[in-house]
Parts: sequence; structure tokens; C-alpha cells
Amino acid sequence: MAYAKWIGGFLGLLHGGPLGALAGFALGALFDSMVGSAGKSQNSTEEAAQQMYGQRNGFLFSLMVLAMHVIDADGKVMHSEMEYMRRFLRNNFGSEAERQGEQILLQLKEQKRQMGKDAWDAQIVAVGRQIGSVMPREQRLQLLAMLCEVAKADNVVSQEERDALRGICIAMGLEAGTADQMMGLGGQSVDEAYQVLGLTPEATDDEVRRAYKKMALENHPDRVASLGEDIRQAAERKFQEINDAKERIYKARGMK
Repeated sequence: MAYAKWIGGFLGLLHGGPLGALAGFALGALFDSMVGSAGKSQNSTEEAAQQMYGQRNGFLFSLMVLAMHVIDADGKVMHSEMEYMRRFLRNNFGSEAERQGEQILLQLKEQKRQMGKDAWDAQIVAVGRQIGSVMPREQRLQLLAMLCEVAKADNVVSQEERDALRGICIAMGLEAGTADQMMGLGGQSVDEAYQVLGLTPEATDDEVRRAYKKMALENHPDRVASLGEDIRQAAERKFQEINDAKERIYKARGMK
């Protein structure tokens, strides 16, 4: 079946719990349609879901759940934000995954509508805690960086989106300020460079060096290599932007 090629190993360490509940809702309809159209002998979404396992696919589904939370945080699902997810799926998994992925995102939006905002927000906190309990810090940082890219896709990041990202950080066991650091990636100014390192211009040279060393260690692409080449390439872009931020600060200070 086509879905097995890109999200066919969901369960893994992230089976059950709040994330599993959302998977049952969002993926169930997709499984039903795929099983029915393929004319296979599998008779239930549970049987299909039990075939799913793997760290990478847990990461992908977590990305989709949290991306929909960020995209819809201000009540406006922007085309450019959805297009980020479509492009990611299309470029890495093909047009069928793009179509199925959009279906999943829309199913998640429908689940939010049915649950109501307060219940949905509580569910996202529970999802974040589940992710934080099983996913290594380096993978959580990469997940957060990609969510920040989603938020910036329309070139306007609302306060609601910033609050959603900070809430995800805290739920996943990351410092709330980590979202602000990731939001500074790709900037061109020295102020944005300090933001990336989580510093102010008043920081000492030694503090700059220590902050950069910590970020470089935690965000090295090799630390997410097990998630697949596409995720590793995204991490390489992030790593280069961290280095660019460091170079801007070093140049402004005359450091070597």
C-alpha cells in the first residue's frame, strides 16, 4: 500500500497514549480508504496500524500533529504554511504521500473542531509530554526547528503561533526560550544571531563560545541521522544557519 512507503512504521516508541489516539482518528479514515481501494484481506484499521513501527515514522507523525497545532493556532490556516508540509512530503515521498499527508492534516483539524480548543490544547500538552518522554533531545530540537519553519512560511508569525511554539517546547521538556532561538535561524542581523545563541549583546566572549559549542553539539546533523536522509538534510541546513549566526557575532566582536 502506498502509505507504507512514507509513514508505514508509526507505532514504535510512540505507540498508544495521546499521540496514538490522534493517530487512530487521523489515520483511520486513510487506512480504511487504502485498504478498501486495494482490495486487500486486512479488515480493520487496527490490523493495518499494527504493521506500523519505527522511530522515523513517529517523528513524522509528531511533526504533522504539532504542525497542524501551530498552523491553526491563530485560527487561520494559511496556504503558505500548508504548502510547507505539502512540499516536504512531495519532495521526500512523492505526490501520493503529499495527497495523503494533506488528508491527515485536515483530519487533525477536524479532530480539533470536534474536541474544542481547550480539550485540543490539553491534548497537545499531553502529546508533547509523550514525545518528551521517549524522543532524544536532539530529535526534539530538530522537530522544533521544522515547526518554526512552518510558522515562518507566510513571513508573518502571529503571537498565537509564538505562544503555541513555546507551549510545545515546555511540554516536550525543552526550555521555552528554545523556540525563540529557532525562530532566529535564517536571519541576517547580528541581533538575530544573538537570538539564535540565546544571548544578548552584553554576553562575554566566553559566553558566546560556550553557547555556540553547546548548540553545535546538540544540533549536529549526525545526531538525527537515524531519522532518514531527508531529516538529516534539514538538520544540515539548520547547522549551517547556526554557524552563520556564530560568524556574524564573531565578526562584529573581532573574535577568532
